[in-house]
Amino acid sequence: MTGRTAYTRERLPVSIRTFIRLFTHIQLLPALESGEETLVGGQAVMEGVMMRAPHSYCVAVRRPNGEIVTEEMPVPRMSEKYRFFKWPVLRGLGTLGQAMTLGIRALKFSANVALDEDAAQKAKPVSNTMLATNLIFSLVFFLFLYKFIPLFLATTIGNHVPVLHGRVMSTLVDGMIRIAIFLAFLVLISRTKDIKRVFEYHGAEHKVVFNFESGKEVTVANAQQFETWHPRCGTSFLLVLMVISMLVYVLIPFDGFAAKMLSRIALLPVITGLSYELIRFAAKRRGTFLAWLTAPGLWLQRVTTQPPSDEQAEVAIHAIDRAMSLEREQGGELVIA
Repeated sequence: MTGRTAYTRERLPVSIRTFIRLFTHIQLLPALESGEETLVGGQAVMEGVMMRAPHSYCVAVRRPNGEIVTEEMPVPRMSEKYRFFKWPVLRGLGTLGQAMTLGIRALKFSANVALDEDAAQKAKPVSNTMLATNLIFSLVFFLFLYKFIPLFLATTIGNHVPVLHGRVMSTLVDGMIRIAIFLAFLVLISRTKDIKRVFEYHGAEHKVVFNFESGKEVTVANAQQFETWHPRCGTSFLLVLMVISMLVYVLIPFDGFAAKMLSRIALLPVITGLSYELIRFAAKRRGTFLAWLTAPGLWLQRVTTQPPSDEQAEVAIHAIDRAMSLEREQGGELVIA
């Protein structure tokens, strides 16, 4: 096994284990994703790291035998394909939409590489059908866990506690329950060996991005000197999104449960775009008041990022080297903010 911890083998069919792995990782995708159009960014995947520059993408994964394999390709900026994605709020939707699409592609690639461990059991590659089914299931689970459950509990509490029945207090309770569910989910899932290794690769991605942005030569030794928490991380983004959602929901003049639920789903794009703008501003202006609002996300990255081994940092460096090589081949110019 080349010195690394193998994924835990359960007494379940390979296809079911693969489905569960994909489901877990898809639920974590927003927390693991980082970066924006003008900067280098990345994402941790199964036993690897995906890195992307404005016009290029590369995912590097370490096989069980120690070999590093990659998938890479050029990717255009969303704002170059569609000019309206240059506008504030909309640019966040375009950038994050593309990031999630690439993240799912990278996750599928890494999952198929990870299945090499199950070769003796004749594991089948992750098909588009399995991936699509998993995405639909994950979306329904997300809406149920983070939209329906908090609203249902807040409504129930408000009906029994008059002081919490008003729109402002009910929305506050709703938001606090949502954040509590999110934190509990992260803490519980971080105890599994599979996700612990993903969080280590997440730390490797951040260290290597910091190393690249510093202007120093990108090496394992240099990367290991940096922190594992980064202001553009998806973990920070999700916490900011949950806070922004509370502020927006207070303004919605609906009192019925069904109307509130539908409005929360419909407003997801708006809240996502607003949250992206705040994170983008805070990342470029550290030390300002708005930057302090993103501080809880940096604290939470103590959970979603873990110190990586040198071998894991090496994989992240391999991914960024290949992404930047492809960027240069296309004549791309990276702007470090």
